Amino acid sequence: MRKAVAFTGPSNSGKTTIITKVASMLIPNFKVAIIKNDPKDKAIFDIEGKDSYKFFQTGAEVVVTSPTRTTYFSHRHKELDAIIKMIEDFDYLLVEGLKTLPLPRIGVFRSAVDESYFAYIDAVAIDESVDTSSIPSNITILDLNNPEMIIEWIEKHAKEV
Repeated sequence: MRKAVAFTGPSNSGKTTIITKVASMLIPNFKVAIIKNDPKDKAIFDIEGKDSYKFFQTGAEVVVTSPTRTTYFSHRHKELDAIIKMIEDFDYLLVEGLKTLPLPRIGVFRSAVDESYFAYIDAVAIDESVDTSSIPSNITILDLNNPEMIIEWIEKHAKEV
């Protein structure tokens, strides 16, 4: 059974940190895949001057393979279903961003909650700096500093894909 969940929130809220912690805790017992959205298209792949960088700069689809891994670089947008088919072998899929995807979603916030996310999230992962009074009762409150609690929520609420 493959499960997927998404994390969303403003820049520097801790999304990457909590996804990394959750993935690290799941990996000893499960196969984990992570998809990160780059909405501003600012990610830089590989290092200038390396062969894979030169290949990617041509505009081609590039696959780099080695004895321990395979990396795929694409210039084409792929929908979630197509990405899932490419990855295929996972137990948990953790998605950072893509707030309109139809996945159970955890909003990640520090200092303050951005209420514009409420329409897209099922839970919030926050620390003690956040005032919880504005969070609607239908949104579960999770401790951002307790990845075990977040994994428990994921196990119960993640979507089968």
